[in-house]
Amino acid sequence: MSAVLVSLENVNAAFGTRTLLDRVSLGIGAGERIGVVGRNGAGKSTLLRIIAGEVAPDAGRVVPAGSTRVATLAQADVLPAERTVREIVVGTVAEHEWAADPRQRGILAGLGLLERLDDPVGPMSGGERRRVALARLLVQDTDLLILDEPTNHLDVEGVAWLARHLAGFRGGLLVATHDRWFLDEVCGRVWEVVDGRVDAYEGGYSAYVLARAERTRRADATEARRQNLLRKELAWLRRGPPARTSKPRFRIDAANALIADEPPPRDTMALRSFAASRLGKDVYDAEHITVRIGDRTLFDDVTWLVGPGDRIGLVGVNGAGKTTLLRVLLGAVTPEAGRVRVGASVRPALLSQEIAELPASLRALEAVEQVGQVLEVEKGRERTAGQLLEQFGLPSSRQWTRVGDLSGGERRRLQLLRLLMARPNVLLLDEPTNDLDTDTLTALEDLLDSWPGSLIVVSHDRYFLERTCDVTLALLGDGHLRMLPGGIEEYLARRAAARQDAAARAPSSRGSSAAGCGAGGQTTTVAEAGRTGGPPVLSGGELRAARKELTRLERALDRLSRREQELHHELAEAATDHERLLTLDAELRAVVADKDSTEEAWLTLAAEIEGG
Repeated sequence: MSAVLVSLENVNAAFGTRTLLDRVSLGIGAGERIGVVGRNGAGKSTLLRIIAGEVAPDAGRVVPAGSTRVATLAQADVLPAERTVREIVVGTVAEHEWAADPRQRGILAGLGLLERLDDPVGPMSGGERRRVALARLLVQDTDLLILDEPTNHLDVEGVAWLARHLAGFRGGLLVATHDRWFLDEVCGRVWEVVDGRVDAYEGGYSAYVLARAERTRRADATEARRQNLLRKELAWLRRGPPARTSKPRFRIDAANALIADEPPPRDTMALRSFAASRLGKDVYDAEHITVRIGDRTLFDDVTWLVGPGDRIGLVGVNGAGKTTLLRVLLGAVTPEAGRVRVGASVRPALLSQEIAELPASLRALEAVEQVGQVLEVEKGRERTAGQLLEQFGLPSSRQWTRVGDLSGGERRRLQLLRLLMARPNVLLLDEPTNDLDTDTLTALEDLLDSWPGSLIVVSHDRYFLERTCDVTLALLGDGHLRMLPGGIEEYLARRAAARQDAAARAPSSRGSSAAGCGAGGQTTTVAEAGRTGGPPVLSGGELRAARKELTRLERALDRLSRREQELHHELAEAATDHERLLTLDAELRAVVADKDSTEEAWLTLAAEIEGG
């Protein structure tokens, strides 16, 4: 069993009159990788700060191991504006010292900071400042990393790099995030903070959904159980895009049994037909548009046709013009060349990144009913404003709270509901997952499954894009809009190829100034440094051997899982035989340990194959 880094004993914590943690006892061991989920305001950040020793609990105690080195990342990045990236990340360490460390060099390259070491932090964007804060944290030697919403402000590439990097971190990891893809890639356990307690689940987000669905099935075996959103989400996880199929096979049988009669999340053809009857054949026809901002060309002779019922995900590098493209469709930005034709029956609605002005003096329910009292969520089925607020995490006890007293996440949900209540037939969502917890995101996805209109989503949340959209388009920073049949995986591959091409074309002399000198005095290019921080690149033969070993590990995991279940049954049957119980318990411990080490090997090998 791994050494315990920090343990909590009967910890209580409250905020005002609300109890966030009620007699919570738990611990995190060396090498454990735990994701923390829960409703907004449930106490996730409070739990992390108590474990980190930043705040004291109201009751109980926190016991850290004496030599444990803890590093934390808060939701907000507080960085001195006048200091440079170099000063914040590596401090006064001589360049030849940190540049000779492949781990530190790889972190700076992976986060895109090698060529920006002398840039001041003050003028940087939120995403750039997040990368600096992450780099400062990751270059440290730590035993326990505590990350609170680490993917905030990061684009798809940044999130993917961070997941790969953390896969190689051997210390303890505790991360609170609403990014479900990130949870699946990084975490081996999930803690759910709910009603003052912390419920533990084995596995990443997919396993957490399965476990919750199974727990609910056992508690309620009636037909009403089929309406539970967890089954629907689990069905999508198993039948979803190819990118989601590289998960441990030892959970597949259980998942298939649970969702055997669950229909697909949405009937795409029926929704397109319904959308066409509401929208006609024309929605947006952007023809040969060119948009420039200053001396930058965002779009160069771009043609894009959006039809009725289209569900489009839009990704791209920071500053490529994703938000601007939405504003072009809405007529808020006029292109220098080309034109945008809008269908006669189009009623668009934009969810912006900023929380729009809400009537602060109204109650939450009044603010929604001001726009509409009933919303048709499926043909012939309606939900009231109160029911939708309940579904979106605002129970009846909170629906009469004034808007001005709601949290940022609650106001975000209110903004989204008011938008839907206006009954648009075209939705343009700009980073809709900001400030929303995983349960609210699941409810939003369920609502969008039956929404009969055209949908355009700009988001860095890979899971949300794959879950709600049928098509992915990319702005790669070259002024063009490209279709990605391979989805996010294809986008990341194209971006990686573009970086390698740029590094290959760059003069070799840039290596000495950008990356510093290696241990032997040789210069290191940005591309080489980036490869140092990622998973090893495998040759063709190594890749085939790795895939063969991955299959063997999957079979071993399946066998160990079956044996674990058998031992649990045998333990129940031998409840009165003390000696038999001791023998079975010893075997069970051995099987669980073997299963944990095999799963760790599977995860490590899977990361290497992805990198190769």
